[in-house]
Amino acid sequence: MKNVSLIVIAVILASCSGESGQPTVSAASPSKAQVYRWKMITTWPKNLPGLGTAPERLAQKLKIMSAGRLDIKVYGAGELVGALEVFDAVSQGTAQMGHGAAYYWRGKIPAAAFFATVPFGMNAQEMNGWLHYGGGLELWRELYAPFNLVPFAAGNSGVQMAGWFNKEINSVADLEGLKMRIPGLGGEVLARAGGTPVVLPGGEIFTALQTGVIDATEWVGPYNDLAFSLHTAAKYYYYPGWHEPGPTLEAMVNKEAWDSLPDDLQMMIEVATKAINEDMLSEFTARNNAALVTLVEEHGVQLRRLPDDVLAKLKDISQEVVAEAALENELAGRIHDSYTTFQQDVSKYHAYSEQAYLNAR
Repeated sequence: MKNVSLIVIAVILASCSGESGQPTVSAASPSKAQVYRWKMITTWPKNLPGLGTAPERLAQKLKIMSAGRLDIKVYGAGELVGALEVFDAVSQGTAQMGHGAAYYWRGKIPAAAFFATVPFGMNAQEMNGWLHYGGGLELWRELYAPFNLVPFAAGNSGVQMAGWFNKEINSVADLEGLKMRIPGLGGEVLARAGGTPVVLPGGEIFTALQTGVIDATEWVGPYNDLAFSLHTAAKYYYYPGWHEPGPTLEAMVNKEAWDSLPDDLQMMIEVATKAINEDMLSEFTARNNAALVTLVEEHGVQLRRLPDDVLAKLKDISQEVVAEAALENELAGRIHDSYTTFQQDVSKYHAYSEQAYLNAR
């Protein structure tokens, strides 16, 4: 009887412990928890500083956060599929996840470019505001839904450089016939200015520039451009990056793979992509100036500003191109209106805050 009483007391105490909110033993052992082994394919060369290391960091964070339940192997461009094949491969389920930039898919979905960058459009801070608090992310997911994809913002380089040129740009006439690697809406602007836009993945840029296949290229900024040794293939380095003022990079997840995850792992992806989005911008902010000093002072790069009349012409054309992008279909129109309205509104306040402060500083 004494032993029976002790057992009854133990059961009661265990029950009370659960009701009081104290930890109880889980019914399922952590060692038996399901492990999701995913592939992430990217448009970037493996471990390229900034762009290429971001998906590696994302996979690492998710593995730690999930205690190993979400185990993602990252593949660089060309390791599993080509750099510009990432969208289709994730859509079809060849890989569960991808990392790239939405403007690479403009040929398939013209409105996708709004979720990467718009010439003379929003900077990184403004893009994050639109995506996460201005309805942008919801529109992005609506746009990708027919392709079986769930997108997330997962990186931003901040305002880029205008690019590397093998001839000086002194007037609008110098853009005539210029063969330049430049994707997205910026490429369309260059075409209307008389140039020839070329879309190339990052890994092919150096050779194309060095061999004269292209006359100029944009890539990112000093930190990444130095890593690519673009200073050995072109003489002039122009700014500002009118074509990419706040380029958002994306992580996209195959919809079936996303739906297979429990709620906690889905939330980990939501949180981790936001962390990587901020982390990349912080890294570029910290590294770009030192890299620019190296390019100019150690390698003799000629740093040039695009002439005012060239920037004015490019801006005029950009307004036409962006307006026409809204005419594709009803959804593209809503995306355009949401983007441009948010930019107009945030610009009004930034005139009194960010811009006013920078001018005063």
